[in-house]
Amino acid sequence: MHQEAAHQAGAQGSSPGEDTVDVAAPDQDAVAVVKDRLRRVLADLDNLRKRYARELERQREAEVSRVAGAWLPVLDNLDRALSHADTDPSAIIEGVRAVRDQALAVLASLGFSRYDEVGVPFDPARHEVVNVVDDPEAEPGTVVQVLRPGYGTAERQLRPGAVTVAARRG
Repeated sequence: MHQEAAHQAGAQGSSPGEDTVDVAAPDQDAVAVVKDRLRRVLADLDNLRKRYARELERQREAEVSRVAGAWLPVLDNLDRALSHADTDPSAIIEGVRAVRDQALAVLASLGFSRYDEVGVPFDPARHEVVNVVDDPEAEPGTVVQVLRPGYGTAERQLRPGAVTVAARRG
């Protein structure tokens, strides 16, 4: 009986379709709260993006400074070698060798060790073929000459080695 009264009340003075579900207009206060929260979230996101960009730039600058600082002793030793050039020219050669060794150590400490091995199998991840020669004393597909050394690993290359490779027989 309760359903019948509700049905009759809904049928009185209603147009077709209105008696199904009464959808109330959204509460304006609730809409304002949601809009305010959305603005705050967007502002927080923008601030986070800006903070991340600043931090990334600080990290980049710190890394550049670290790498540049690693090269300062190399420059100091070059200056020392040049200052002795007038007194003992052979000291220049010895000094340049020492500085080269120091520069190689700096590169290795940064994860880019030098490789310039002859007689190793050609590795396309580490080597760049500049020339192929017939060499009856070398195994086919091996490095017979390094024209320019490589630095790094197969996974993290600074520069591949430029090599001459023994031709494959057959």
